[in-house]
Amino acid sequence: MLIAFGTLAGGLGLFLLAVSMITDGLKLAAGGALREILGRSTATVWRGILSGALLTSLVQSSSAVTVATIGFVNAGLLSIHQALGVVLGATVGTTMTGWLVSMVGFQFSITAFALPLVGAGMVMRLVGPSRRLGALGEAIAGFGLFFIGIDFLRGAFAGFAQHMDLASLSPEGFAGAIIFVGVGFVMTLLTQSSSAAIAITLTALTGGVISFPAAAAAAIGATVGTTSTSALAVIGATSNAKRVAAGHVVINGFNAVLGIMLLPAIIWLQSVSTSMQQYPAFSLALFHTSFNVLGVLLLIPIVKRISAWLEHRFVVLSEKLGRPQYLDSNVMVSPALAMDAFFLELKRMAELTRAHAVDAINNEGAPGAELQAQHDGIRQLVRYVEKSVTDLEKDRLSTDVAMQLPMILRIANYVDEAVAHAQASAETDADVEYLLHTEEGEHILAYRAAVLKHLDLCNPDRGDFSAAEVDDAYQALRVTWRDLKTGLLDASVRGRLPVQRLNPAIDSLRMMLRVAERATRIAIRLSELGRAVPAVAGKSTVEERAVSDQAETESGAD
Repeated sequence: MLIAFGTLAGGLGLFLLAVSMITDGLKLAAGGALREILGRSTATVWRGILSGALLTSLVQSSSAVTVATIGFVNAGLLSIHQALGVVLGATVGTTMTGWLVSMVGFQFSITAFALPLVGAGMVMRLVGPSRRLGALGEAIAGFGLFFIGIDFLRGAFAGFAQHMDLASLSPEGFAGAIIFVGVGFVMTLLTQSSSAAIAITLTALTGGVISFPAAAAAAIGATVGTTSTSALAVIGATSNAKRVAAGHVVINGFNAVLGIMLLPAIIWLQSVSTSMQQYPAFSLALFHTSFNVLGVLLLIPIVKRISAWLEHRFVVLSEKLGRPQYLDSNVMVSPALAMDAFFLELKRMAELTRAHAVDAINNEGAPGAELQAQHDGIRQLVRYVEKSVTDLEKDRLSTDVAMQLPMILRIANYVDEAVAHAQASAETDADVEYLLHTEEGEHILAYRAAVLKHLDLCNPDRGDFSAAEVDDAYQALRVTWRDLKTGLLDASVRGRLPVQRLNPAIDSLRMMLRVAERATRIAIRLSELGRAVPAVAGKSTVEERAVSDQAETESGAD
């Protein structure tokens, strides 16, 4: 029995090593092909499914494909809808392991072809260790070890069969079979590989250690268990990563429920079919593939609804801030409404920018998560405004409207730069904090207060707002900055301030001036744009509707 346990552990280790070598080798050999295939082949759900199934079948790892898909979603190259298509395909592709094991692992002499594969692969690995040839050789050697591992598992379970009461491992009825769903889940959770769980199940089945009902139930559990890899991978990750992982759980969970519903039928069919009894491994691989493929076919019509539901899950502050309140596809069809919406969105962005700048200047220590979320959300809004401007049909715009588009882009660019400068100031604030405890600290505090006061002036909604007054105030702030900088440099020359702390502090303080300068430009340009868009002098119907839509959206978010 002890030898059987050792053989089982060694076989499982070889199997997991083989899967790792296949995955890493093919990923390195393919170079950017994995990204290219996913990027080009996900325009429709069906193409995404085919791509996911093909790639998962090749690399023998749905986790690798899912991680690559998450990367595309985070980069904005794939939508959640497209990503779910790839995940659906990966669910089908991962069933290929069962067919490989059942068709090759038990039907031929392992050593007749597995050892030559290992030898040829390692020769290629030695010849080209840093080239694609070496990576491909690693994958080929991995396929050889894959089947050698299966052979060890088969031998281990044959040893168990001689020392175990097999009847005690056979589930009694449907309720007993459900226990083995948990067994399959735990095996996948422990090995972090559904391929390993399926391989163990198949070898245990063919070795006579467990019955077909138990193996079928374990295969269902492996389908659910494979989602644990995604769930663990996205701990502390981005919202989009969590949405893709949640989609993976939903898809595989649905397939598992479907498999449980079909379990009584397949158990009955196997009990009356001599061919299924004669070829249990084939029968199990067919069942595993059948309920997964059927589940995918049933989910395809509702993928859009699932993706829409996921879009409102795991919402963070940056996404709330980054969602436009006034710009949408409805207002974009009318140039007049679009200009109203652009103006209102830019006003909101200006308010958020001033608030972010104030928080960044007042920040002590390293920037926190909220400050980073403000930065990311506002910059996301900038990208949205820029895209909306480029999406307008220029040939249908009046001359007056077309003339305002450069102004909109200019204001958005000022917002982008102001937020970047504010964040940079907060990130390099440690040296400023050090100088605050020196004789020059009082002058630095006075400069900070002047910047904050100027930001308050840069509000075009103020009743006494004057572009000339704001510009004059900024010029006065520049004088304050020059005086402060001269005083700091003089203090350093006199030995009162260390140069190594002074230069970074000056850079951080200069960033505050740049924020004030961009805020000045934003306020002046917004006031000019407001005069060109008189329809939004008060709260327009566009604003009222957007506020209502935003309230509905946030009420549905977690």
